[in-house]
Amino acid sequence: MSTPGPRTLNPDHPSWRRRRLDPDHSLGLRLTLAATAAFLLVPFALLALLVLGVWAPLHRLDATITDALHGYALDHPAWVTLMRIWTEVFAPMPLRAVALLLVIWLLRRGARRLALWVTTTMVVGGLIGPLLKLLVGRDRPDLLDPVARAAGYSFPSGHALNATLAAGVLLLVLLPYAGRGAWRVALWVAAVLVAVVTGLSRVALGVHFASDVFGGWLLGAAVVAATTAAFTSWRAHTGRRPVRATRDGVAPEVKRDPGAA
Repeated sequence: MSTPGPRTLNPDHPSWRRRRLDPDHSLGLRLTLAATAAFLLVPFALLALLVLGVWAPLHRLDATITDALHGYALDHPAWVTLMRIWTEVFAPMPLRAVALLLVIWLLRRGARRLALWVTTTMVVGGLIGPLLKLLVGRDRPDLLDPVARAAGYSFPSGHALNATLAAGVLLLVLLPYAGRGAWRVALWVAAVLVAVVTGLSRVALGVHFASDVFGGWLLGAAVVAATTAAFTSWRAHTGRRPVRATRDGVAPEVKRDPGAA
């Protein structure tokens, strides 16, 4: 009786691990994006539960970071001024205005579905944030000598959430125009800086805990991943070639034929 030889991979049927990031396998890409959204929502949900339960280690960590940054802010008024300017420039409303301009530009180019994706991402994230603030009901840091003030509840940070949403949609729409060199790197760096520094400015000013900002980042990234998965699913159903969103953008064809997206 002959023994079976070693199993070999059929090049026509690569493993799911290879298919999931292969631009020629749209289902794998959609599943990867959906899994990414779920992967980000799980730690966000866990973080929200820890905040609701007033978990002592998280509370101590938040208090330590807040006290350290508040002490630095009291001794460095120029730093406070810089953080105030940054947090105002990249506040939710200015970022939504930029997203609206992007939508108008896309509509004028005939990219209606891409404009709808941008609108959906910003609106969904913008509605989920305030709702979760009400559900969690976490108070903001209570400092004896605050350098800034903010109204409403604290978790998740609306600034961090909306900065992540806006940075995500701008990045994924503009990537096809960035080429393959330094401009692409600059676009990525700018998107990350907007999201990260905006969130950090809220902790630096003492109006949010670090966990509020981390929650905003997680939720914003999850919303972008989920809507991107839905958009790439539509692309697959209309016969368009699958793309790797973080490399090619969500609709690279819009650069050549705006009406195609």
